[in-house]
Amino acid sequence: MLLLVGLGNPGPGHADDRHNIGYMAADAIVRRHGFGPFRAKFKGVTADGTIADEKIAVLKPETYMNLSGESVVAAAHFYKLAPEQVIVIHDEIDLAFTKVRVKQDGGSGGHNGLRSIDGHLGPDYWRVRLGVGHPGIPELVIHHVLRPFSKEEMPLVEKLVDAVADAIPLLVRGEANRFMSKIDVTLNPRPPREKPSADSSQQSAAADARPPKADG
Repeated sequence: MLLLVGLGNPGPGHADDRHNIGYMAADAIVRRHGFGPFRAKFKGVTADGTIADEKIAVLKPETYMNLSGESVVAAAHFYKLAPEQVIVIHDEIDLAFTKVRVKQDGGSGGHNGLRSIDGHLGPDYWRVRLGVGHPGIPELVIHHVLRPFSKEEMPLVEKLVDAVADAIPLLVRGEANRFMSKIDVTLNPRPPREKPSADSSQQSAAADARPPKADG
């Protein structure tokens, strides 16, 4: 079993904030994989389902970001899970908008939700870092993450969280690199290779059929 946590702040006033992209990804996963409804539990809401033949509990802490660890550790202890069986999806200001990176353990990078989880569970859980960009000035970071995505950004945000939901079976199976690659291809599709036309194929064949020129 795995515990999959989407970080955010509760309430409609925060629904579209950059800080809430973990909530958005959790909702997309629940929809995509046909989980049951969210129910109040562990100082948050949880939904249960199965992904890649693995039982999954999706948790959205409702303690507000700074106290996320209280909710996460309560769920982890209830299900008797080690930190390595916990995956936390969160916003990351040090990644460009829509970029995705996966890592296990490490520091909080100044993220208050991760700092709280580290304090309660330790640092050895998995982190899915969803890029929301940096405002460029440290003093503006709090305002930046608590500000809603713009109307122009929201279609890309929705595409990103849907891509995370589609690729999550790979991460559940422990294939972090393939998980990241699949999301990247979805967001940045490669143009198809052009097939040679019939005319160019015929010209190439005719050129091959010509005898080589004699020297001198």
